[in-house]
Amino acid sequence: MTTPIMQSPLAITDLVDWGVIPTMIEGQSHTSGKLLHKGSEGRSECGLWVCTPGKWHCHVTRDEFCHFLEGRCTYVHESGEVIEIEPDTAAFFPQDWKGVCTVHETIKKVYMIR
Repeated sequence: MTTPIMQSPLAITDLVDWGVIPTMIEGQSHTSGKLLHKGSEGRSECGLWVCTPGKWHCHVTRDEFCHFLEGRCTYVHESGEVIEIEPDTAAFFPQDWKGVCTVHETIKKVYMIR
């Protein structure tokens, strides 16, 4: 077994088109990324995710840790909690987190879903 690594994630340009966010409110956020690892049965995964500006409903279906590398966005939980994201911000979104995400400037993050 080898250890998957991702060197200089900000410099990665060979991204896979992952499509448009299906729960758009305003704009048309487009996503792309690069998968680093996918666990057995598809339960866990990690990689690089890129999302262009727009506003959309967000429902986190599994625990997700994110380290945002560039861009700016705002997450507003359905309780009203506001989370401002800027470069070099780490966040953990627990399973069933629900709210609205507004991407102000294209974001790049490395993530781990379990």
